[in-house]
Amino acid sequence: MSSISKAYIDKDKEKDKKDKRPGLAESIKDPEFKRSFKRIMALIFKLFPVRATIVTITYMISVVANLTPAIFMQKALMVIDATWKTGDWAAAQGPITTIAIQTAAVLLTGAICQFIYSQILITLTQGTARYIRNEMFEKMERLPISYFDNHQFGDIMSHYTNDVDALRMFIGSGILTFFSGVFGVVGTVCVMFYYSVWLTLIELGSSVIIFATVGFLGSRTARYYKAQQKQIGVVEGFIEEIMSGLKTVKVFTHEPIIQDEFDDLNRELFYVSRSAARCMGVLPPALFNIGNIIYVIIAICGSSFIYYNVPNLSISGLGFSIATVVPFLNMTKSLTGNIGALSRGINPILKGVAGVQRVFELMDEKPEADKGDVTLLACHSDDCDRRSWKWEIPEKDNENTFIPVRGDIQLENVVFGYKSDQPVLKGVSVHAHPGQKVAFVGATGAGKTTITNLLNRFYDIESGSIKYDSIDIKDMKKDSLRKSLGMVLQDTSLFNDTVLENIRFGNPAATDEDCIAAAKLSGADDFVEHLPRGYQTMIQSDGSNFSQGQRQLLSIARAAVANPPVMILDEATSSIDTRTENLVQMGMDNLMKGRTTFVIAHRLSTVRNADLICVLDHGKIIEMGTHNELIQKHDTYYQLYTGAFELE
Repeated sequence: MSSISKAYIDKDKEKDKKDKRPGLAESIKDPEFKRSFKRIMALIFKLFPVRATIVTITYMISVVANLTPAIFMQKALMVIDATWKTGDWAAAQGPITTIAIQTAAVLLTGAICQFIYSQILITLTQGTARYIRNEMFEKMERLPISYFDNHQFGDIMSHYTNDVDALRMFIGSGILTFFSGVFGVVGTVCVMFYYSVWLTLIELGSSVIIFATVGFLGSRTARYYKAQQKQIGVVEGFIEEIMSGLKTVKVFTHEPIIQDEFDDLNRELFYVSRSAARCMGVLPPALFNIGNIIYVIIAICGSSFIYYNVPNLSISGLGFSIATVVPFLNMTKSLTGNIGALSRGINPILKGVAGVQRVFELMDEKPEADKGDVTLLACHSDDCDRRSWKWEIPEKDNENTFIPVRGDIQLENVVFGYKSDQPVLKGVSVHAHPGQKVAFVGATGAGKTTITNLLNRFYDIESGSIKYDSIDIKDMKKDSLRKSLGMVLQDTSLFNDTVLENIRFGNPAATDEDCIAAAKLSGADDFVEHLPRGYQTMIQSDGSNFSQGQRQLLSIARAAVANPPVMILDEATSSIDTRTENLVQMGMDNLMKGRTTFVIAHRLSTVRNADLICVLDHGKIIEMGTHNELIQKHDTYYQLYTGAFELE
């Protein structure tokens, strides 16, 4: 054994000693476990009430059918025993044939029921998984941006893959296997009491060893499953993060460091997965051998009772004989098998409920709060433009008030922090009149992008107010507010679709001509027309087949086709080279005409023509004015513009 392997094993043993997470009994008694189990069962019956009922009925019939052959065997043995004494085998032919037909009929019924519920169960399993994915996706779209800021994308993706797959196993095999064991154990014990109370008590006394084994190994397995599901999410989140930044990793030659970090995370996943699998791997052979020992004990006791003519106590009223002991021995094997089925069902149930709990954690997250009631009445037809857009303000007398959308935005003493004790903006006040171009400049972390996040209500301010056409944006429905704002970010997001459809994403009602006009306005038309398939060219992997500048131009075109009254450009030209910037600047100026525009830029040359320039520093506006006014002050903006200070 290598020193590394030995170190891993030693570390694992140490972890086992220190791990105090709940075992099997504690996990099942855990209120969260019970709540999740009941919730998913209720969901199944809600989604498929008829199918779930049919599965339950046919499953119960199948379980009963599997228990009855022992009774028929006992009857057959009684006929054979009586015929053995009389020697009239011809007379035994009728009863034996009847018993055989009855047995075949019962087994055939059980097989048919098993086929029915197994086929319906496929629909239940896949249908529930489909519903859960749809619900999670719908919920994810309604979650606030802060949720995604605090969770890795890979961990979120793990909900859709590993956790839903665990749920699928839970429904498809775990529930039936577990309850098959439970009902099988109960039914088998009842049949045992029918044959012999004494042998049943001996069987149950011996079976304590089996239950103790299942409890011990099951407890050691249960503690790892929730940790395993969580660790899978962590590993997938790490992989997603590294894949998205792989070029950066390679540029800085961080491969060895990243490999070490991944090894640590993967090793932790290895520990919890191996420990669970190791415990469950020991269980089947342990049950098999213990079952053989109990079988021998029952055989010895049964034969001894027959030999010494021990009186039998039973529901059937039968004494100890071959016709009693042989079926009972079969019941002994059946009981061991049912306990084994119960133990096998614990595995997917614990793993499934662990996945279900993570799924419900996502589904129970509070959606983005939206108490606004002011809506936007916008039109995108050929005979109207954004000047006909209106805000609809509901009134108590049901005669709503309509206010034209002008793009007048005013921030008054805005205070905000992503953490309550760490304010990012400290009393910011800005008034952007309709059609004005307002620029924010300042060092990284000064709060420029935060202002744009607040305008979209990705976050709500702590104090102060933000008014849009004299309406507090808190009173506006978020979707209406965001429809009136066009936004071009530094980091572009393109989708696996055609160039034309990516532009149309800004306005689903836009015609092909509208999209092409928007591309011409942004300057994207020049390079799109030279593509092999023009606007029908497919975009791959978030635009990896285009340059960064081309992706940014398409993003600008997407905002242009939405034709909103207010435009936000957050470092919109930062990824475009100087030549491309000059080509697009005229189109950008046309885009901003008649619109209130907020611009965040490191290149101060792009904001020279702004109507108002705000210089931010540590969350405060320290200077405000036009380019010429600020230059004449010879203060911070002047030093930034002349290169005395660096924005970074």
